[in-house]
Amino acid sequence: MTTNSSPQLWLYDTTLRDGTQREGLSVSIEDKLRIARRLDQLGIPFIEGGWPGANPKDVQFFWQLQEDPLKQAEIVAFCSTRRPNSTAATEPMLQDILAAGTRWVTIFGKSWDLHVTTGLKTTLEENLAMIRDTIEYLRSQGRRIIYDAEHWFDGYKHNRDYALQTLEVAIAAGAEWLVLCDTNGGTLPHEISQIVQDVIGHLSLVISQKPMTKDKGQRTIPQIGIHTHNDSEMAVANAIAAVMAGAKMVQGTINGYGERCGNANLCSLIPNLQLKAGYSCITEDQLTQLTEASRFVSEVVNLAPDEHAPFVGRSAFAHKGGIHVSAVERNPLTYEHIQPEQVGNRRRIVISEQSGLSNVLAKARSFGIELDQQKAEAREILQRLKDLESEGFQFEAAEASFVLLMHEALGDRQKFFEVKGFQVHCDLIEGKETSNALATVKVAVDGKNILEAAEGNGPVAALDAALRKALVNFYPQIATFDLTDYKVRILDGHTGTAAKTRVLVESGNGRQRWTTVGVSNNILAASYQAVVEGLEYGLLLHSQALAALKASS
Repeated sequence: MTTNSSPQLWLYDTTLRDGTQREGLSVSIEDKLRIARRLDQLGIPFIEGGWPGANPKDVQFFWQLQEDPLKQAEIVAFCSTRRPNSTAATEPMLQDILAAGTRWVTIFGKSWDLHVTTGLKTTLEENLAMIRDTIEYLRSQGRRIIYDAEHWFDGYKHNRDYALQTLEVAIAAGAEWLVLCDTNGGTLPHEISQIVQDVIGHLSLVISQKPMTKDKGQRTIPQIGIHTHNDSEMAVANAIAAVMAGAKMVQGTINGYGERCGNANLCSLIPNLQLKAGYSCITEDQLTQLTEASRFVSEVVNLAPDEHAPFVGRSAFAHKGGIHVSAVERNPLTYEHIQPEQVGNRRRIVISEQSGLSNVLAKARSFGIELDQQKAEAREILQRLKDLESEGFQFEAAEASFVLLMHEALGDRQKFFEVKGFQVHCDLIEGKETSNALATVKVAVDGKNILEAAEGNGPVAALDAALRKALVNFYPQIATFDLTDYKVRILDGHTGTAAKTRVLVESGNGRQRWTTVGVSNNILAASYQAVVEGLEYGLLLHSQALAALKASS
């Protein structure tokens, strides 16, 4: 818990630049703007928007933010130092940086002598001149500078004196932040801590011995920042180690997106630093938006959320073992390191063949069903659960099917319709690929038989369409239901085409989503079962909402 006296830590998000270098991740200008505005709401002080001039998309992104600025965050342009043997004033890429119109600019330069001589193919002295000239020029144009010392830790290990010299030059040129980058992601936390402490001590000594000239006033040490990559699975730990050693800025990305193995994950760093280390990063209200922000970004970039991510993952506070559930029911501290609500997440009780009676009671309660553990129904539900899971069903991800199972055991499962049968015909045209399918279904509603047919892009879509067509006149709300996801798992592949198949179907109504499961040796039968239960559960939600509305009035 932070207080008014908690030390301030500055967050710097590079999702829109470093994060987009992740393999398979691509965003449009509109995507970048949506993410930037969501990060602004989250309270991130610095948001790196990209490299103006590197591509047309980034140029337009900065132009649009000039027209409609963010509410509180500083949008930051990113660029390298000038090229060797030129001048910053005549460097075209720096003109693009100035045109972006940002108050802050992040410049990265080489810290590792290997990169200077092999990568840039220039001298160590020229690299220092590149750092000095670039920062001084941008400062003369009214920009404030964050200097990213690229490959800092590798450079320090190979040639400490030269690496430190690059920082001294950046200070003298006017950089306000010095960010130490573990660009290759190979450094360990104890090394990070020792090196950050050495840097702070060295620069403090240098500055005390070399005061600034009169026209520039008294020299002060810039704040130190940290930028870590996850190649050794140490990005978050390394960033925290740097903060404990004196760093005041942490750079990272939402969900840890980034090149190769990714960057430090801000969704883990923020709660660790704020809730456990006592630093002030964002407000408590903003912290409760963290889970939603994480999922929002994953949706925009079209990557599935990591269900097992710490703090923000769907499984971060999920409890499956019966002993765990029983303990958490008594006191959540027994198996939860923080309250899930602090980061906008929630506790989940997972139902599976490993469940005990406490799981069933807790899960039922979460759906508004009060079970008496002394009565037979509760144990009947538990036994039915275990029997079905032994047949291949899985209710961890299909909670809607479990709710229907509970109502069945309690004898109050509503019979909205009865399935009489179905047929599916798939088109096969020689020499052409086609996924067209025609489904015919027969259902009964209130004793009336309905026979309908519909086409779809594949057999499952056709079945879903035919069912909706048959039922929508009786239940108009079905028109708002969507089949949003479909997953197939072969359970015993060694049996070939006779293998048992598990199908998970996710449905939604624009406000809620729910998942149902079907299992059969016939993939269409398994799919049909899951689709039917998906429609049934949606109708159950609708009837419950109507009952609640009637009761409140």
